[in-house]
Amino acid sequence: MWSLGMSTGYVLNILVDQKPDQIRPWAAAFYKQQMEDVGKNDPATIGCLPLGPRRMTGGGLAKIIQSPYLIVILSEDLTYRQIFLDGRPLPKDPQPNFVGYSVGHWEGDTLVVESSGFNDRTWLDMGGHPHTEALRTSERYHRTAFGHMDLTVTLDDPKAYNAPWTVKVNVNMEPDTEFIEYVCTETPRDTHVVGRTPEEQKIKLSRDTLAKYVGTYEAPSRRDPSLLVALFKISMSGDDLLISIDGKGDIPFIPLSENTFSPRLYGTFVFFSDDHGVVTHLVAHGADGDITATRKKE
Repeated sequence: MWSLGMSTGYVLNILVDQKPDQIRPWAAAFYKQQMEDVGKNDPATIGCLPLGPRRMTGGGLAKIIQSPYLIVILSEDLTYRQIFLDGRPLPKDPQPNFVGYSVGHWEGDTLVVESSGFNDRTWLDMGGHPHTEALRTSERYHRTAFGHMDLTVTLDDPKAYNAPWTVKVNVNMEPDTEFIEYVCTETPRDTHVVGRTPEEQKIKLSRDTLAKYVGTYEAPSRRDPSLLVALFKISMSGDDLLISIDGKGDIPFIPLSENTFSPRLYGTFVFFSDDHGVVTHLVAHGADGDITATRKKE
């Protein structure tokens, strides 16, 4: 049993380290729209579709079954991948599916997996970066210790992006756990997921208003104030506000009101000011509880 996951920033923006011209205009516009809609169209959470390529980078728990000529990767949502090690090539004209087709080979003690044949019904991240059926991926698994593997995933989709790029994935052994069956369609569905309300969609904040939130906000541990439990860095890019969570890359910060924003992943963030209108702290409201972070004096 292994857990696979990227750093927070990459979960919502898999291109966080790439230059703006990496993405083709249509794909950039699609991603921007999905973030502004706060995930209401996510095919995995709203449509109950498989994660597809997202399984490689942030797929949660995975059970890896290895034999000399075949590796099978099982997931809690009853999906699976087959990686053939018998020397066969990738199919030239595959019937597209959610998990694609995968073949692998060994380079020393590194497993190299090449995949293609994905359909275009999934996203590459929670934020909404799309892909086409031209997507190809290359994974490199290298076990560095008993409980850890290094994994890099290179993605190449020339119809949506101008060049391939590579992301690193954290892979750690989970020795004392087992799958709990998860079937999306058996989970009570919220039929009222609408993204931002019509009132929230009308919110347009000036650069001066956005600029007053820029800064670093720290949430110290209650047990040991010298330790941090969260670090939020707010910045601006053009007319947009961005948030970096624990230094893991900038995420678009979508306004819901003059002082409330959402990066989707962590719920809502509310800023508070003193009697002079100076922003002093924020409160992050999430499913696991609230986090109060104080603005650091620059």
